[in-house]
Amino acid sequence: MTTGRVALLLAALTLAGCSSRPAIPVANNQTLVMESSILAAGITAQPPTLSTEELQPSASSRLFNERQQPVTVHYRFYWYDARGLEMHPLEAPRSVTIPANSGVTLYGNANYLGARNVRLYLYL
Repeated sequence: MTTGRVALLLAALTLAGCSSRPAIPVANNQTLVMESSILAAGITAQPPTLSTEELQPSASSRLFNERQQPVTVHYRFYWYDARGLEMHPLEAPRSVTIPANSGVTLYGNANYLGARNVRLYLYL
């Protein structure tokens, strides 16, 4: 191969890599994703539980604040179909303030009838 062809091939591979969206495949044991800052802030969380009532999938997760001051946490539920593909459009991120030494329950409802799995992403 000539140098020009190698450069063209490398450029094409670079562009192909840039156009694909990074994704974290969802698995039953990876339904909760927390940034390290969440743990540093004294927040712990239970993985979301998925339920289907009246055909609309919903999820809930319990968060606990082990600190002496309230902490505001941002979160988003990501919904996946039976093949593990992320469903769009994404829900808007939400926020909750967890009072000192207490807990809150987060709730999310899928607007998609085909949602079969959920992931909860937490960040500060």
